[in-house]
Amino acid sequence: MSRNCIPESFNITTWELLLPYYEKAIDFPINSADEFDDFLKYISELESMVSEDLAWRYIKMTCDTNNEELEKRYVDFVNLIQPHIAPFEDKINQKIHQSPYKSALEKEKSYFIYFRSIANSIQLYREENVPLFAEIQTLSQKYGSITGSMSVEIDGKVLTLQQASNILKEPNRERRQMAYEKIQAVRFDKVDELNGLFNELIQLRHQVAKNSGFSDFRDYMHQAMGRFDYSVQDCFDFHAAIEQQVVPLLKKIESERKNTLGYETLQPFDLAVDPSNRPALKPFETGAELLEKSIQCFTAIDPEFGENLKTMKQKCFLDLESRLGKAPGGYNYPLAESGVPFIFMNAAGSLRDVETMVHEGGHAMHSFLTEHLSLNAFKNAPMEVAEVASMSMELLSMDTWNAFFDNEGDLKRAKIEQLEGVIATLPWIATIDAFQHWIYTHPQHTIEERVEAWKKISHRFDTGVTDYSKYQQYLSNSWQKQLHLYEVPFYYIEYGFAQLGAIAIWRNFKKDKVNGLMGYKNLLSKGYTVTIPELFESGGVKFDFSSNYVGELFQFVWDELEQLKKN
Repeated sequence: MSRNCIPESFNITTWELLLPYYEKAIDFPINSADEFDDFLKYISELESMVSEDLAWRYIKMTCDTNNEELEKRYVDFVNLIQPHIAPFEDKINQKIHQSPYKSALEKEKSYFIYFRSIANSIQLYREENVPLFAEIQTLSQKYGSITGSMSVEIDGKVLTLQQASNILKEPNRERRQMAYEKIQAVRFDKVDELNGLFNELIQLRHQVAKNSGFSDFRDYMHQAMGRFDYSVQDCFDFHAAIEQQVVPLLKKIESERKNTLGYETLQPFDLAVDPSNRPALKPFETGAELLEKSIQCFTAIDPEFGENLKTMKQKCFLDLESRLGKAPGGYNYPLAESGVPFIFMNAAGSLRDVETMVHEGGHAMHSFLTEHLSLNAFKNAPMEVAEVASMSMELLSMDTWNAFFDNEGDLKRAKIEQLEGVIATLPWIATIDAFQHWIYTHPQHTIEERVEAWKKISHRFDTGVTDYSKYQQYLSNSWQKQLHLYEVPFYYIEYGFAQLGAIAIWRNFKKDKVNGLMGYKNLLSKGYTVTIPELFESGGVKFDFSSNYVGELFQFVWDELEQLKKN
């Protein structure tokens, strides 16, 4: 996206140099509907410039957590620039909210959604929270530094935890146990440090909520995340639906795994290996190969998707391979000015990496499909929808995975693992979300109480098949591997709602590929210009998380899984 109001050559280095552009926003004359429109476009351009600058600072820092200069550039933005922006953003929001020319635009659904979000931001803004947000953001990025440094030595080689986890897929049970215990020991070594970091974050977040007039951070975040279309109780009802409809299916999978392996007990290091004890699938060797095969997959679904990935490759907007000093996890970061997103992940040659690549690739396609929208705010789809983009792509792409597997048997294995993963994901999502509800409605809890709460909630969504009796100390702190808890609190239930949307889109695609794909693209291309239920409807699916609907969709997944196992 080219700039119209801000010089192309301008780069953000200090707040003092950025300040005049915010002062211009405050002084922007609005004496007509046309001038109001010009003002909104200027704000969109300013937001795009600032968000992309922060994006690159974050991307570069996560690509190399050992580089102190890159960390400093990110922290400087958070501490020296962002706190100054927040009061101006509130004044800009007030200017938009109070404009007499707003009412005419509100008749258009896209502007109604936009102005509703602005009103919500005004209601939540408190000047005393600005320094707290800066402190929270600085603290939360320490999680990546701590976990990014974790490694184990196996066979004389220093491996990242992602690389070491591939051993959990090997047929040799003793090696799996050895790798599992080494990985868990490294994590356990950081338990106290991560607990201390989390305690600080909880108290700061609770203070933010109190400053904003909320009794707890849970209720604050429900409003701050713009959850206009469902309630806290709906989250609890969804947890119950998962417990009733999905956990029994996962129990069947784990029981079948135990029987097929022929073990007296199923141990946590037995969950990733092929049940028939075949060697782990090896879909690719290098990040470059992963990308080339992903381009083939995406092209087979839709040539436009393949071209989008090629564009990212040409711009070097991907960092795919796992290495020491790199932050954990994976993400797709939209770049508002470039119009082309960045994919970050930690590939180590496993099927899980293929799933991550197509997941983040789905997010990337979402970025491309919303590029036509006129305002930056219109492109920021709610997470419940953003994750539909990624989770749908995991399922839609399965029939094109022959790019990774030229053997039909291996392709079938990959599909089975993917669908079993879909079933296994929902109980974990419910566990993490329920845990967050407990954490932030009990902000003064002790570490011991937190451990007990985690055990109780985990037990609720556990199948009871896997034997963790030897590893209780590791299980008690297993929540620490979920970076969302540290970096983006309460951003997790969205994956569950989105999984339902993804299954429904895939079901439509299986019935009619042309119309199913059209529904997927139609949903994504709307960004956030209509409500969440309307976005789902535009894709030909329902925003419904009742027990009956959850059961219906997961019965479809189960039937597809059973069919694969028969063939």
